[in-house]
Amino acid sequence: MLCMNIDSIGLWDRVITIASALEEAVPSRSYGTPAFKVNKKLFARLREDGKTLAIFTEERDKWMKKKPSTFFITDHYKDWPMMLIDLNTVTEKDLRNLLTASWKMRAPKRLLK
Repeated sequence: MLCMNIDSIGLWDRVITIASALEEAVPSRSYGTPAFKVNKKLFARLREDGKTLAIFTEERDKWMKKKPSTFFITDHYKDWPMMLIDLNTVTEKDLRNLLTASWKMRAPKRLLK
């Protein structure tokens, strides 16, 4: 079970604010951590450390080159179209853009019109 401290809760609140505005995005759980899904498909998940977000992206190389201390992967994610985001250092604009793009990758076509 994830033990979130006060700082972690504030970091996740940023994700909640953005993700909740996306059509049919619903709070959920994934691997025992808070997550968001659309059409029962995961598009964002807080990792066990409480400060790193896992999202789907088709542009992870671009983001990781932009700021490798904020955008990165571990060996676990190397074969997945996913990237990790340090919620302590990501800007609000980048977080919004990345969550929206992740949602678009996972949302059904009817929502993308």
